[in-house]
Amino acid sequence: MPAVALHQPAPRPRIGFAGVGWIGLNRLRALAADGVADLLCVTDASTEAAREAIRVCGEGVARICGSFEELLAQDLDGIVIATPSGLHAQQTIAALARGRAVFCQKPLARTADEAAQAVRCARERNRLLGVDFSYRTLAGVPAMAELVRSGALGDVYTVDLVFHNAYGPDKPWFYDIRQSGGGCVMDLGIHLVDLLLWILEYPPIEAVSSRLYANGKRLTHPARELEDHAQAEITLGEGRGARLACSWRLSAGTDAIIEAAFYGTRGSAILRNVGGSFYDFTVEHCEGTSRRVLAEGPDNWGGRAACAWARQLVIDPSFDGASEHFVEVSAVLDAIYGRS
Repeated sequence: MPAVALHQPAPRPRIGFAGVGWIGLNRLRALAADGVADLLCVTDASTEAAREAIRVCGEGVARICGSFEELLAQDLDGIVIATPSGLHAQQTIAALARGRAVFCQKPLARTADEAAQAVRCARERNRLLGVDFSYRTLAGVPAMAELVRSGALGDVYTVDLVFHNAYGPDKPWFYDIRQSGGGCVMDLGIHLVDLLLWILEYPPIEAVSSRLYANGKRLTHPARELEDHAQAEITLGEGRGARLACSWRLSAGTDAIIEAAFYGTRGSAILRNVGGSFYDFTVEHCEGTSRRVLAEGPDNWGGRAACAWARQLVIDPSFDGASEHFVEVSAVLDAIYGRS
């Protein structure tokens, strides 16, 4: 009898982690629970954080590397980067240049120029590059995007984007503009700018204006200080517009106010957080005074983008042209900060 070829499952990608603080450890836990990849090594400035990450991976399964350079020297298929923002672009480029796919915590870079360099390296090395724009993966958001793109809402002509945080970051590097690249817009607003462009399928940007504040004081452009409150107007092609408001340490009477509302001539699609939560959301389709719930309730969404990147790494580790859009997100932030 002729031999029967048996289907062999694709090998699981070998992944290393650069940075396993709160966000990095969260993504590592998600990948460990998903089982899509082998988590082989971690590096972090905190020995305690690195040891906790090893416990999640499994004692004897993963090892601690003493530096990012040592991590790069390992036999890996991909690297997850969750270090301070000022390191993201240079570490992403270094990893891609060594032939590793990269999943980078947002922001990919502090400026559009840095982002373009990283994307160009991914394209030249033909390696998969992902950025942790995790709000795209919230339950109901893909359905929300389909409502907008299908024309079910009519002509979407205005979008309201809000992210107010009653607290501020707890790491000192966030408050050093050289390391962070910006304040609340870079930290919070970037997620909403990404949602705006992604859902609307990257329309042309005609103009951006903004007002940035620090401790109630209006900042000049280009911004040389970190803002804790920002308001921006984004003029899109075909007469559409978007308004963005975000802040740290706002007296809002709750932990957070988060909203992305797309208003059209025949209806709207609205994402809102529930009860001030950073984690629980509703997504609704509204027509007049009626509303239809697309998703609500607890949703373990934080690690979905990382797991999707790892699964794509199994299927095809080569460059994804959609990565080019990361530069467009950074370009809008540059305009908000008066850098362009």
